[in-house]
Order: sequence, then structure tokens, then C-alpha cells
Amino acid sequence: MEEEYLKRWRLILGGNEADGTGATLNLEEQRIDQSLEAVYNSDRRGGLGSSAPKVSRWLGDIREFFPQTVVQVIQRDAIKRLNLTSLLTEKEMLETVVPDVHLVATLMSLSRVIPEKNKEMARQVVRKVVDELLRKLSAPTQQAVTGALNRSSRRRNPRYNEIDWKTTITKNLKNYQPDYKTIIPEVRIGYGRKRKAMKDIILCLDQSGSMGTSVIYSGIFGSVLASIPAVSTRMVVFDTAVVDLTDDLQDPVDLLFGVQLGGGTDIARALTYCQGVITRPQDTVLVLVTDLYEGGDEREMRKKFVSLVNNGVQLIVLPALNDDGAPSYDKDHAEFLANIGVPTFACTPDKFPDLMAAALSKQDIGMWISQNIKS
Repeated sequence: MEEEYLKRWRLILGGNEADGTGATLNLEEQRIDQSLEAVYNSDRRGGLGSSAPKVSRWLGDIREFFPQTVVQVIQRDAIKRLNLTSLLTEKEMLETVVPDVHLVATLMSLSRVIPEKNKEMARQVVRKVVDELLRKLSAPTQQAVTGALNRSSRRRNPRYNEIDWKTTITKNLKNYQPDYKTIIPEVRIGYGRKRKAMKDIILCLDQSGSMGTSVIYSGIFGSVLASIPAVSTRMVVFDTAVVDLTDDLQDPVDLLFGVQLGGGTDIARALTYCQGVITRPQDTVLVLVTDLYEGGDEREMRKKFVSLVNNGVQLIVLPALNDDGAPSYDKDHAEFLANIGVPTFACTPDKFPDLMAAALSKQDIGMWISQNIKS
């Protein structure tokens, strides 16, 4: 056991005359050491260079030695530390890379420079991540949103064909008559007639480079929400310009390739556009995903925030929608939003379905945050 511990420390320390362990690595352990050294000691050994075949062999090695979650971390570190982004435009690299949301964000930022012959391979990489996220997030989102809308449309004394029998029986259990073995339905609970779209949802996404993974998750949720007939969903992305990607919601891969990560930020312009497409402010939830670093007119941005709130739009601002930890955001603007009653907080993807359910049923979002979001 002591020898194993020494070998682990030897691999952690990187192995040179100063590591002090005295451990000797076998051939397989030497391969592990070399695969780690390529990234974390690249200044000493020259890293992976600029060769796609060499990178592909290295990717094969780390997949052999480490579980996928660890591979994703090492791969992300390699892209960042060794500046391998240019290699992601090469087919051989795309065929061997392990897909995750961070890689998709990188590919989105490179979409303009990926050679035409390799774009289909890049789409396949993105598709793998999108399909995995859809499998994980679709059911919870649909259940939460549909349930919230059903509850909001519930009414007493409905017509016979609108009765919710399960809820009605539960509400009237106290009226059970043992002699007749029956329940007297003193109160009947049911659903009113549903309109084609009971609520309008606008997802407005800052596509500056720092928002990459948040944009990916937002795009996935937008596609799921668009599949729910009871809500009308619109997807808007912005930097210094505003683009409406609503027509691409049916295919989240097309949607993500329509996003151009990077550039400046004009939140005021994006809010102006959103305000122009809102027709039912009292029935509209506007989710603005941005770090609030405004590159345009800050006074105009704040005026738009106030105008939306005064018109009855339910506005929620998310500086991040991802699992990456505490985001960087403009705290002065966040404080301003808090003062006018706009919830502003980072949200993880697993909490987003319940957040939308709370917003659509007009719950107190501040109370929901205190119960669901760790500070």
C-alpha cells in the first residue's frame, strides 16, 4: 500500500529529481505519466505540439487510463493550456475528441472557421452532447411546466368532462360514507378549457464568449419548451446585434450553430427587441441570461428593465445557467434589479425546470430561490 501511495504522489508531482518519492513506475504507469505530462508539464517536455495525429493518440491514451468525467477535465485543460482550438477544425481531432458542453462551446466559437468538409463531423460531435442533454432534461422540464400550467388552470365546479377525478376524490375523502361505501363529492376540482398557448416564454441569451455553456443549456431548454403546446416559446440571442432564432428551436443543433459566441454586449438593444414582440405582458415570462456587463447604454438598459416590470412582465435574470460554479457578473446592475424586484441569481440546469414551473404559476420567485438555491 505504501508503494502505491508513493506512485500516486510520483504521478501527481510530475517526476523529476525533486519529487522525493523514489518510486519506480512500470511501463503502463509511465504511459499515464507521459499523458499527464503532455498537458501539465508542457513547458518542460514540449506538450502535444501542433500535430493532430499526435493529439489523437494522446486522446486515446487518456480514455484508456481515466474515466470519462476525468477525461473531459484533462481534455478541457489541454485545449486551454496548449491552445489546441485550431486543431478542433481538423477531422481527425473531431473523430477522437470526447464531447461535452465545454467542447461544444469551443466548437460554437470556431464555427466560422471550421472547413466546410469538416462541418458535418463537428455537427455530429455537437449532436452527441445535445442528445444526451435532451434525454436528461426533457422529461423533468415537460413535467414541471405542464404540471404548473395545469394547476394554474384548475377550477372548482367544472363541467363533467373537465373533472380531475383523482384530485376531487382526494379533496373529498373526509366525506366518505361507510354505510354506502362511497364518497360524496362536495367539492369538484377540474381544469378549465385551455387556450392554445396559456403563457409566453422568451429566452434572451447573451452570446458573448464567457456565456458559452449557459447558451448551450438555454438552447436545449428552449427546444424542450417549444415542444410544449401550452406555451409559446421564443429564443433571442444578442451581442451588439440581436438575432431571433425561434425558427431553429425544432432542431437544437441548428440553433447552437446559429449562435456566434464572442463580440460585444448590448443588453438595452436586446430588451428593446423583446419588448417589441411581447403581446401579453401579464402572461409573459422573460428569462434574460447574461452576466450584466453592458457595453451599450447602461441608463437605457435600466429604463428598459423598469418598463418591462411596470408592464407586468415576469422578468428573471440569470448570470449563469450551468454547473460551472459562481459566475462573474456586474454586481451594481444586479443590485439595481433586486431593488426593482427582479430575481437575479445563477441557476444550475437541474433547477431550471422547477424555476420555470414556479414562474409560470406566478409563485414568489424570491421564496423559491431561498428554498432551492444555495447561496
